[in-house]
Amino acid sequence: IRQVDSETVEAGEAFGASNWQILRGIQLPLAVPTIMAGVNQVIMLSLSMAVIAGMVGAPGLGQEVVSAISTLDLAKGVEAGLAVVFLAVFLDRLTAALGDSTKYPS
Repeated sequence: IRQVDSETVEAGEAFGASNWQILRGIQLPLAVPTIMAGVNQVIMLSLSMAVIAGMVGAPGLGQEVVSAISTLDLAKGVEAGLAVVFLAVFLDRLTAALGDSTKYPS
């Protein structure tokens, strides 16, 4: 929200918008791409942490990857690895689409 152009906020103030109207109508819509980029990075970090958590025994998809690596089970490793990759790609595309305000104007 701090990176929103100050001239745009000033224009809203000049037209008599309240602070709530400026936040809801100007700052948040202009900050959505930056916010969604942050959400995207958090999702990618948590997917990588899932595999690391599997190394210490936490249940989940990361545990499948680690068990496949430790037993040298190539088929299971490919399956679990591709599951992580597909999940990452899907969530990346989803958050990118949500952050692209040119496709879905409010």
